[in-house]
Amino acid sequence: MLLTDPHPAPAAALTYHGGRADAAARLYPDAPAPWLDLSTGINPFAWDGADVPLAALRALPSPAELDALRYAAAAAFDAKETAITALPGSEIGLRALAGLALPRPWHVVAPSYRTHVAALPGAATIGVAAVGAVAHGGGTLLLANPNNPDGRCWPAARLLELAQALAERGGVLVVDEAFADSVAGASVLPLLARDDRVLVFRSFGKFFGLAGVRLGFAAGGAALVGALAARLGSWPVSTAALRIGTAAYRDTAWIAATRERLVTASAALDAVLAAHDLAPTGACPLFRLVERQDAPLLFERLARAGILLRPFNEAPERLRIGLPGDAAALARLDAALGDR
Repeated sequence: MLLTDPHPAPAAALTYHGGRADAAARLYPDAPAPWLDLSTGINPFAWDGADVPLAALRALPSPAELDALRYAAAAAFDAKETAITALPGSEIGLRALAGLALPRPWHVVAPSYRTHVAALPGAATIGVAAVGAVAHGGGTLLLANPNNPDGRCWPAARLLELAQALAERGGVLVVDEAFADSVAGASVLPLLARDDRVLVFRSFGKFFGLAGVRLGFAAGGAALVGALAARLGSWPVSTAALRIGTAAYRDTAWIAATRERLVTASAALDAVLAAHDLAPTGACPLFRLVERQDAPLLFERLARAGILLRPFNEAPERLRIGLPGDAAALARLDAALGDR
């Protein structure tokens, strides 16, 4: 069997996406196991309130259960007036953007998630300072809120202003809110109506710590959401995803408690980083971004200790550090940072 991998070399894999501990293990075979993977920005305190029996997977996903998931997610997002559709991960939704006949020119705000540029081939990348001018020129503008990798957050009201400026010229605003569940009040969805020219992507796996479920959502203007839903067909997600997602989004007590828990865990990580002269230049409750000239050496040192961070080949001075999941993991990071 011939296996194809767009990023076969371990070194390339480590800078393309987080979560490649298998590639790291091949590249650093002498590193102690198990690996401590801090490269993803996925919540280490995963929701564990549902167990889907194998018998439930024998039939096609139920339309009624799909509706229940959409209602539960919309309530959690406070998306009262917008359309919403489930996705097999927000990555799939982003990859479908180029097929939606979105108005040109296309612009992507950088730095951001690598898939954004790939999702709109030929899009121009712009910095934050240019966003206002670009919005007044129309076309399609794609940005993340909170941003990855630096955690930058746009006020929801400002995003609505940008959407209105774009819409006046037939344009569309696309917002990747993959990390928005961890930041109360970050989402633009509560401010939107069904006819707004805005498409918002949400990720289930990052906040709920269940990335392998492969569940996400597109919400916003009905025409945009409907066009995307039509491309996915009648069974966009699995029965397991339907049941896990519905139960998780209905667990409002867990959601509230977890937001508080992430604040506490982030503060503990900050204290360890400060002890080693690593002051974050960007932050989100699920990760920290540090910048230093010797970042490649620091990455190498931690990798040899079995700790995986997220490097960036386009910005070698940057490292993104996810939250350790318990005191032992935090102590292991602390020890590795101090081991010179």
